[in-house]
Amino acid sequence: MGETLESRPRDGAPPSTSKHAGAAVDAATDALVEPRGDTLVGQAVTINRPRAELFAYWRDLTQLATFMENVERIDLLSAKQSHWVVKAPGGTTVEWTATITEERDGELIAWASDPGAEVPNSGRVEFSDVGPRGTVVTATILYDPPGGTIGKLIAKMFQREPAIQARRDLRRFKQLMETGEIATGARNRRLQDEGKN
Repeated sequence: MGETLESRPRDGAPPSTSKHAGAAVDAATDALVEPRGDTLVGQAVTINRPRAELFAYWRDLTQLATFMENVERIDLLSAKQSHWVVKAPGGTTVEWTATITEERDGELIAWASDPGAEVPNSGRVEFSDVGPRGTVVTATILYDPPGGTIGKLIAKMFQREPAIQARRDLRRFKQLMETGEIATGARNRRLQDEGKN
């Protein structure tokens, strides 16, 4: 009999880190109200801020573009629906409308792209207390890359692949929430160009 993720003790790690990749996709899909996609991405970060504060910032979807590098803009269509415009390889953009499918105040936001999305996707962001260390923010995303495997490789080459972006975006969210700003290498690059670094 095969081992499933449900038969193992839950340790709080994103499902994508499981040694049982097929079971991880199944578990992530089962956890979503309206699963969209079959490529699994999961990242987690501990942020030294209260859970309610982090949830409130994330729940204001228009603020996500402040730390998500590839998000050009998010337009609110209603309390539960938003339209996303995201940078893609080759200077192009992809767009979709997403609907919040589940929400537990201070704990969880889940969404699914509406039918016809250029990049079908769904996922959830969970906020868990870890005592004096703050809050663990875990993002689990299922998506279908445009162009299939070839499109995924091209996106990876241009650093636009969701697994890469999820890690970077959570790190940037942590910086923004803990320090009020996002560190950049702009000064270092300028000094290098001037021959002073």
